[in-house]
This record gives sequence, structure tokens and C-alpha cells, in this order.
Amino acid sequence: MIPTLNEEKQRVPPLRQKFATQVNTETLARVREIAAREGRQIQALVDEALTDLVEKRQQGRARPHVMAAYRKSREKYDELYKKLAQ
Repeated sequence: MIPTLNEEKQRVPPLRQKFATQVNTETLARVREIAAREGRQIQALVDEALTDLVEKRQQGRARPHVMAAYRKSREKYDELYKKLAQ
């Protein structure tokens, strides 16, 4: 079984590489707000977002915490969903 990026990050200290890119002004402003609110650096948020993207594309399926939330919602609102589907 191929380890996920999160599993690999836990085993090997990450190497860092600088790169430059451009991003939507509004998006960057929101990222800066999140970083300030969470007391984190922007590079940590970018790393988290890129890791999530790579894992999502590698797996080709929803991440476990997303599926857990979906199942919980189905258990709680199953009857409502059935009525809405009619």
C-alpha cells in the first residue's frame, strides 16, 4: 500500500523548496486573515492546502473525515433526504 503524504510527513522531516506563483487578491487576503487568526505562517497554510489537494487527487475519493461527516449526516437526516428526493 502506498503511504499518503500525511503518513510520509510523519516519518521524514520535510525538505523545503521555494517557488513563486500568483493568486487572486481576495483569496490571498482571506489566507492572510486565517494565518493571523490561527497564529500560523502563510507558508504553513499553503503547504496544508497543497498536501490536501495532492491527497485528494491521488485517492480519487473523499477523504475519511469528509466521508465520516457524510455518514453522520445520513444517519441523522435520512428520512428528510428521502422526502426531499420524492
